[in-house]
Amino acid sequence: METLRERKKQRTRDALLRAAVELFTTRGYERTTVDEIAEAVDVSQRTFFRYFAGKEEAALALQELAVARFVAAVRERPAGEAPMEALRQAVLEGWDTLGEVIESVVPVELYLRMYRVIESTPVLLAAHLRRNEEIEDTLARVLAAREGVDVDADPRPRLAVAVFGGVMRVTERRWSAGGDLGLDAMRALTIAYLEQVGPALTQNWRTT
Repeated sequence: METLRERKKQRTRDALLRAAVELFTTRGYERTTVDEIAEAVDVSQRTFFRYFAGKEEAALALQELAVARFVAAVRERPAGEAPMEALRQAVLEGWDTLGEVIESVVPVELYLRMYRVIESTPVLLAAHLRRNEEIEDTLARVLAAREGVDVDADPRPRLAVAVFGGVMRVTERRWSAGGDLGLDAMRALTIAYLEQVGPALTQNWRTT
């Protein structure tokens, strides 16, 4: 059970994260300072650094929450489910339950707007892509454990995750460049692209 001190610390962290995201999405990442984030919550810069290593960590923190939920969902998928189906169902479940994970900190629409900030800010995009590599390694190990194979000897877990990660990256880019930044649009695009994986890899693309 959480203590009063732990709850207070969580509230301070959430307030700092909310202020950071609001500033990043309205003023831009580069034009926002740590001092401004701290000032918005009426705390010191030193307090900010107790919770975040820097602006970059704060900018990616909401994605970290969503990713942690996704990895947990993959682990929880039924044992008999094929690996790619487990990944597919876990990501769709993640979109369906995103509000539960995110809205305790910020509105979902603000979280979605951060995607566009990340895509348009080179330093954040680079950090996001580096983090994706770490996530892919974790997911490959989760799939290998589910299937009872050696992740270092059997290439299939990493191949499956690489294909899946590629689809999700294309989805992110297309969605963030589009006009509809709603959650339903992101979910629909995710489903449409995942359904194209089989045909794209196994069928002839020529129509004549």
